[in-house]
Amino acid sequence: MVNVVRPEGPIKLKRWNPNKGKGVDDAAEVNISANMLARIANAARPGQVLNIERVVGGSYNTRSALETLLAHTPEFYVCYPGRIEISSSTTAIKPGHKHLLWLPNEPHEQGVMCERKTELVISEMPGVETVYESLSLPVPEEGQERGLDIELARRHAQIQVALVMIGRQLGYRTWVARNDRGIIYNDKRIGEMSGVVGELESEALIAPHKGAVHAAVLIDCIWFRNAKFMPAVIEIEHTTGVTSGLARMKNLQDALPPFYTRWVVAAPDEARDKVMQEANKPMFQPLKTWFFPYSAIEELYSLCQRRNLTGRSVNEEFLESFMEPCLKSAA
Repeated sequence: MVNVVRPEGPIKLKRWNPNKGKGVDDAAEVNISANMLARIANAARPGQVLNIERVVGGSYNTRSALETLLAHTPEFYVCYPGRIEISSSTTAIKPGHKHLLWLPNEPHEQGVMCERKTELVISEMPGVETVYESLSLPVPEEGQERGLDIELARRHAQIQVALVMIGRQLGYRTWVARNDRGIIYNDKRIGEMSGVVGELESEALIAPHKGAVHAAVLIDCIWFRNAKFMPAVIEIEHTTGVTSGLARMKNLQDALPPFYTRWVVAAPDEARDKVMQEANKPMFQPLKTWFFPYSAIEELYSLCQRRNLTGRSVNEEFLESFMEPCLKSAA
């Protein structure tokens, strides 16, 4: 270990193979990146097994080093849960691969790798993919600058499309920010897609309240259900733009009478700590913000693609299970 950059990483270390006559002086310095640490942190659940290889999808050449470091910390144990193997309609429980088990309330000695016997059995289904059709971004008008780097803008648009698709599957109508309605997805403008709200002036929950329409037009996504409910107001943000999104939602909240909705920040998984920090500032605490990580959005979108989820089959608790309250009192 060379250095740990707190609080989010990276972790800097040196690796060498003594079996090849190498020593510390020959070792190259490598990083366990902050992104990798964020992915593992978001995947870890108390009492549940964690397969580092599966979580990172084979990416990152330092994954084995991180697994070893975690195994030597007091809260993580090594375990070998059984593996369900299905072949020709028969099922067998085979010896499992190495996993980590997070037990924060049962720490062991620091610097020691401990094995924990477990009766857990895992069915390792193939990884679920989220598929997007062809997408093109509107060309900025002359003299107008694009707000985001092109790749960030494309990622922003993909998540926006996923939210529209999720909303449509669950029986919601979705408002899409006025400046994003020209995005072309699968040869159709996003503003013309089925289930997308044409104009906010016709929405009974917003239109009667002075300033509400003006405050809402640039919100990335707003879900409406019937004429009585607004399940979520969602801003899609990146690490540099969290505050502006929260500010837009707070302006809309101030323009509306009190009623229940979810004020949601959708952001990359690695932006979690930044979202939590900004959402807990006194000026934004009335929003009781929810964090909706990209991985959870795409998990829900994939589920909607593969299963016939509807608004009748999905309750509030199911939807909220994909999000995390930024204020613990909001849970």
